[in-house]
Amino acid sequence: MMASRNQNRPPRSPATKRVDGDGVPLDKRRRVGAAAVKTGGGDRKPFGSINRKLDAAASSADASINDAAESICTEFTKEEVEALVNERPKMKRFDLKGNLEVTTELNSRLKLCLKWCQKREEGHVEEESKLRNALETCEKRCADTEMEMLRTEEVSRTTIADLTKELSSLKDKLSKEESEKLAATESYRMEREARITLESEKASLSKELEEANKKASLDADRHNSLKAYNESLQHYSTKLHSDLEAAWETLKRVEQEKAAVVENLSTIRGHKQSLQEQLAISRASQDEAVNMKHSLANEVKCLRGDLQQVRDDRDRQLAQVQALNAELLKYKDNTGKSQAELDVLISRTKSLEETCSSQSQQINLLEQKLIAANEKSKTLDMTAAEAQTGFVEQRKIVSELQERLADAEHQLLEGEKLRKKLHNTILELKGNIRVFCRVRPSLPDDARADTQVVTYPSSVESLGRGIDVMQNGQKYPFTFDKVFSHDASQQDVFVEISQLVQSALDGYKVCIFAYGQTGSGKTYTMMGRPEAPELKGLIPRSLEQIFQASQVLMAQGWKYKMQASMLEIYNETIRDLLSPNRSSSGDISSAPGKQYNIKHDANGNTHVTDLTVVDVSSISEISSLLRQAAQSRSVGRTQMNEQSSRSHFVFTLRIYGVNEGTEQQVQGVLNLIDLAGSERLSRSGATGDRLKETQAINKSLSCLADVIFALAKKEDHVPFRNSKLTYLLQPCLGGDSKTLMFVNVSPDPSSVGESLCSLKFAARVNACEIGVPRRQTNLRPAIAAADSRLSYG
Repeated sequence: MMASRNQNRPPRSPATKRVDGDGVPLDKRRRVGAAAVKTGGGDRKPFGSINRKLDAAASSADASINDAAESICTEFTKEEVEALVNERPKMKRFDLKGNLEVTTELNSRLKLCLKWCQKREEGHVEEESKLRNALETCEKRCADTEMEMLRTEEVSRTTIADLTKELSSLKDKLSKEESEKLAATESYRMEREARITLESEKASLSKELEEANKKASLDADRHNSLKAYNESLQHYSTKLHSDLEAAWETLKRVEQEKAAVVENLSTIRGHKQSLQEQLAISRASQDEAVNMKHSLANEVKCLRGDLQQVRDDRDRQLAQVQALNAELLKYKDNTGKSQAELDVLISRTKSLEETCSSQSQQINLLEQKLIAANEKSKTLDMTAAEAQTGFVEQRKIVSELQERLADAEHQLLEGEKLRKKLHNTILELKGNIRVFCRVRPSLPDDARADTQVVTYPSSVESLGRGIDVMQNGQKYPFTFDKVFSHDASQQDVFVEISQLVQSALDGYKVCIFAYGQTGSGKTYTMMGRPEAPELKGLIPRSLEQIFQASQVLMAQGWKYKMQASMLEIYNETIRDLLSPNRSSSGDISSAPGKQYNIKHDANGNTHVTDLTVVDVSSISEISSLLRQAAQSRSVGRTQMNEQSSRSHFVFTLRIYGVNEGTEQQVQGVLNLIDLAGSERLSRSGATGDRLKETQAINKSLSCLADVIFALAKKEDHVPFRNSKLTYLLQPCLGGDSKTLMFVNVSPDPSSVGESLCSLKFAARVNACEIGVPRRQTNLRPAIAAADSRLSYG
């Protein structure tokens, strides 16, 4: 509150009120002192005397400032304090005396501000103590009032309870008296009726007595009896008079008691009315006390708010005082540093005076050197002109290099096109259908033999391409495009097919399928173990290469859209492995209402109706789909394999690419197929459903062999339609696709017969010749085609 009042006052300049001990303003004294220094005489005084005078002037100025600060009460506003704290003295480089005066003046103003803040703080502390005392007094009064109200309320409640009890007892007594009064009234009424009856009987008896007196003369005996009867009647009348008088006395007593009861009841009612008035007065005083309590509570709340505001002002002032103290210490340090710098400057001045004479001599030498430098400058100007000419030539060279760079980039694009062309030419020269052979490592369950049934020739022409199989002492040699021994890793196998996978991005149809007997390692070669990076199979590695290469080609202006689908052929039935209606437990029932029919178009593309096709943009999405398909694929246990694939698995990736720079469009297809294993019924021991599965697998593989043999003999009719597998692979086997077959062989001696059958079949496949692969470019826009054409290559 005090800070707000001080902010409304006009600012005062503390510097205008500072005087020295003689009553002369400090500004005027400084000017006089400065004039005295300037006109002190013609002789130059040493710096020691000047320093002593400066120290004396500073001490006298400090003393005068302290006296003035004690005698004058200067007030500051918030803006003045902030300006004073943020003020930075303007120091001149060599005006030490002026700098000292400025620093001294600023220190004096800071001292005044600090003292003012201390006084303000003391005032705030006193005001806070007063407010705290007033608050404690109010709280004590409020507590006393509240206790008095509670005591009054308790007394009132006790009085009301006593009065209530007394009123209830009086009501009971009144009811009893009223009942007694009613009983007395009823008895009085009955006695009155009896009196009236007696009076009427007395009148009748008197009449009878007169008649009897008249007749007395006639009959004396009758007269005597009547006289006796009259006496009895008089006696009865006397008794009735006495009873009537007793009844009247009882009635009078009852009326007196009734009057006393009525009087007591009126007294009680008056007492009740007075008590009700006292209760109303107590309630009014209680309401007044409650109102007073609320008003005192509001006043206490206001006082607490004022106290909090005073505390906030005090904290703010304390913070400002601390800042001012820090600033004061800082200025004191600066003053000490300035004094030290002054001493250093004095010593430097002495040294400069000594060197001044030597420098005047050097000036003459420098003037001579300047003349020589001017001559040299003319020479340098000529050299600069030559350098400018060289710079222009360098710019020409840079522009030529930029042109060469553009040509090199153009040649790079042409080289990329040539690379693709040569790459596909090399693959075509290697053969349209290439055959690789892979021997799986020996397992603990394999039968032991003295000699190995699978060996590898070491001759130069067959090294890495030949394999020999021993059966009954006879050697059967085979030669393929590549043979992988049992110790070949998954990476070694993938390196050999990586260029073939690259062709799918270049716009070709590529098909890679694994063939072999049950337990020969087909699924391991194609899928591997995706959770272990070094054990991944061909499918996950091929997809990783596709996505990595597409990211690299994006820098050359290519944009790709990819779609994936997965199916299996189980018992000559096509089943969608990505269908949302398919259970993860291997349910063999097809999705209701789906018709999976294979159709070929004129461009050699294969279309499967109602098949689920998913857009993919990352390897993580592909991995999720592969896990879903692996859970849905049909597997079973036989005597040859614990988890044998009981269906043909087909993975298809369609690649649609467009280059916005060259307006080139490509459409490639990558088919990766894991065929079911061939097995003999005598060894597999299949029965029931497994028997039907084995028969269907062997039939489809037999149809595949018939197609291969017909292609090898170049027959006019090739039986592609004999099975769903051969009909689905028709473009790969007899069209324009680049096809690679992996024949997987088991080193188990007990499986040498099946191994020989697989190798003989692979040798015939390697001898087949199909159409020349054709690159699909300049089709309809790639993105639109991705939405409308769902094909298998």
